[in-house]
Amino acid sequence: MIDKELITAIAERQLEGSDRFVVGCKISPANEIELTIDSLTSVDIEHCITLSRAIEGELDREAEDFELTVMSAGIGEPLCDMRQYRKLIGHSVEVILKSGIKVLAKLDEVTDEALTLSYEEKQAVEGKKRKQLVTVTRTYPFEEIKQTVEYLDFK
Repeated sequence: MIDKELITAIAERQLEGSDRFVVGCKISPANEIELTIDSLTSVDIEHCITLSRAIEGELDREAEDFELTVMSAGIGEPLCDMRQYRKLIGHSVEVILKSGIKVLAKLDEVTDEALTLSYEEKQAVEGKKRKQLVTVTRTYPFEEIKQTVEYLDFK
């Protein structure tokens, strides 16, 4: 079976000097390799083809047969890399906490330990009869977060 670390190392070496990076690599028992990459700007099909050919050039099909698919990280896919989080600062994200609570908010800040999100919430305000919309900013440690995805609003 082909080693996941080998594929990742080859890909990272090929992507060095660009804004593209490896997000994930999966290898099935039948040597079906799925390599996912992302970028701070964009990933087009030509980037995937070039990387696929470079990886295939470093592997020996005579020693071990394999199937290789190189793809870009899709919208709606969970974020896996800190660079993906940093790329989305100022954008809307959907965070699912381990407690099951779903938070739809703007990503304000990312550190190695936590995310800072801001969202509007109705709260009782002193001197007002009805609850008012108030912007809430809250920091969530990564150990409380189950999954984060980019949120696209089609309104």
